[in-house]
Amino acid sequence: MSTILKAASMAAVAFYSIATLTFTDASAAFASPLIADMIQPVPAQTSEDAVSSASDAAVEIVADAETAPQQIDTQNAVAPLKADSLAQLVSLHAIPANMDEELRCLAGAVYFESKGETLNGQLAVARVVIARRDSGRFADSLCGVVYQPSQFSFVRGGRMPTIPTSSRAWGEAVAIAQIAMTDTWESPVEGALFFHARHVSPGWRMQRLAAVDNHIFYR
Repeated sequence: MSTILKAASMAAVAFYSIATLTFTDASAAFASPLIADMIQPVPAQTSEDAVSSASDAAVEIVADAETAPQQIDTQNAVAPLKADSLAQLVSLHAIPANMDEELRCLAGAVYFESKGETLNGQLAVARVVIARRDSGRFADSLCGVVYQPSQFSFVRGGRMPTIPTSSRAWGEAVAIAQIAMTDTWESPVEGALFFHARHVSPGWRMQRLAAVDNHIFYR
């Protein structure tokens, strides 16, 4: 009896195993096409496609730049000084905190040669110094022109006398020097290279341009 039961048990196990394998294969066969449809491989991007995409992006950026309003840097913009008179223009200038030597030399020449004269007279003196620098006949710097030997009588021993820098006359001389250097106001004797005081007669054989205040100007 035990032998018959043992054989029957073995037959049942064998049948169950065969059924299980058959069902598993069928499930796999049924599921495989569904999974294959759901998980599609992403096609690799070719180099031509990459270049095209980059080009399209670049075009969009350029288009945005062309259509966007231009931004103007107004914070660092310097508006030109405008005035209705030379006196008003002088009043708009202040003595720089850090004055360079070229400006100091020119302002010194204006101060010693024409302080107390009209602003036009001071500007005429300043423009003579600048015209000399640019002429090629004198030194090529403002300080070189001012300190050139035997040109300006206030220069002694290669130095200027002490200047009272808190005086109104010095403030005007610095403003006139700045105006002359930026050429923001025309001198009444533009182009003059020489001048002398009215009370002397050096007998120069030059073209006389005009007399302004206490000086006569020549080219």
